[in-house]
Amino acid sequence: MDNDLILKKSWLKKNWIWVVFSLFSTMLLFCILLNSNSKNGVTDTFTALNENSLYEKAIESANINSAVLKTFGKIDPIDKLAILEGNTSYSNNNNSVVLSVRIKGLKNQGKLEVHANKTDSEWIYKKIYVHTKNPKGKIIVLDQP
Repeated sequence: MDNDLILKKSWLKKNWIWVVFSLFSTMLLFCILLNSNSKNGVTDTFTALNENSLYEKAIESANINSAVLKTFGKIDPIDKLAILEGNTSYSNNNNSVVLSVRIKGLKNQGKLEVHANKTDSEWIYKKIYVHTKNPKGKIIVLDQP
């Protein structure tokens, strides 16, 4: 009997191809998800990431609505991941937007839908809706023609 030391391969050395394949598949799926969110794909999503005032002022408007406060409580600020997961569509040379993002309050979760137009450097809101999951419904915060 030999007393040779048998070295075992590490898990990563044995399964490196699966790790590379999994990472590539995850990145591909993430890119497809970003491109499917809007007409212009990634461009609209990244533009919305830089427009903090667009969704911050919409949240402020929703937080003063009594129906929203009753259903959601105070709505938390929107994080960047919510914008990446949501739908954003710019038009009219990036001066009009339709934005839908998930929101979370103290009592409930839902979606915030915003329709706005930009005049100079300020967003003028035409519609702000809050969609609820439980119970399923829509709260109209603002609806201008």
